Amino acid sequence: MSKGYEVENKLPNIIGSGTKIVGDLETNGDLRVDGVIEGNIVSKGKLVLGQGGNIKGTVKCANAELSGTFDGKIEVNELLSLRSTAVFSGEMSIAKLSIEPGAAFNGTCKMADKNKVAAPAEAPKK
Repeated sequence: MSKGYEVENKLPNIIGSGTKIVGDLETNGDLRVDGVIEGNIVSKGKLVLGQGGNIKGTVKCANAELSGTFDGKIEVNELLSLRSTAVFSGEMSIAKLSIEPGAAFNGTCKMADKNKVAAPAEAPKK
């Protein structure tokens, strides 16, 4: 194995109801939170916050679907979905946003500027 090899996690990581974690989490796979996390989360996959779940801290992930309570800062590379039961307080930096009727959103939203997308690579010169 080379030093740069990372195991791809096919199974989601689950923080169950009744579980509280105080600290930082980092995963290469998806993460589902039905319990409580106070700390920072970095996920290369999708974060799902269940209806009874609670996150207080900073999150960086590829995609996120929030149904529970979130208080902090979130950076999503692709799509952030706030479900009807979601309560969001804080800052978000996202590419795309979906908010269902009934969701509570209190904070700021910064969307990626479509005009600042990286320019395509030039064709090789012949």
